[in-house]
Amino acid sequence: MRFPARVLAFACALLTAATAVFAADLSVGYIDSSRIFMEYKDAQDAQQRFDRQVQGWRDEATEKEKVVTQLRAELRDQGPILSALKRQEKETALQRAVTEYENFIQEIWGPNGRASQENERATGEVVQQIRAAVEKVAGQKGLTMVFDSTSGVLVYADRTLDITADVLAELAARTAGTTR
Repeated sequence: MRFPARVLAFACALLTAATAVFAADLSVGYIDSSRIFMEYKDAQDAQQRFDRQVQGWRDEATEKEKVVTQLRAELRDQGPILSALKRQEKETALQRAVTEYENFIQEIWGPNGRASQENERATGEVVQQIRAAVEKVAGQKGLTMVFDSTSGVLVYADRTLDITADVLAELAARTAGTTR
């Protein structure tokens, strides 16, 4: 189907006018969330707490793995001289230790494991604080949209649109118990 040139010209003019009106009402800013997470003390604290918890889980996993390794070595080294009953006891103890170790690993690092849940909880609180600060700063600046340059969605932006420093200042003010 072919459209007359006038109809196409009118449609293009209408589209251009609509885009210009929309662009005139659009005010955009952006943040660098990786910078916020690096500079915002609450985010740093949450990350450090999570890292300590992960280290505790790693230490516990290492201990469970050592038990498994030790029981395997004992069974290998002593197996030929053990009675059938003692050998069966060692094999049962080894299987129990292996199962305990594997269950622990799955419970902590498996899908929806405690590590994932704890990370979500810790970062969720910080993200909520950041989102509230972004909304406040965006409202103060009259912004219609705010992008995150870290996510890769932002291809180009004038640096004057970067509100990261303002968001960090708002977060610092909230931490200090004052509001701007």
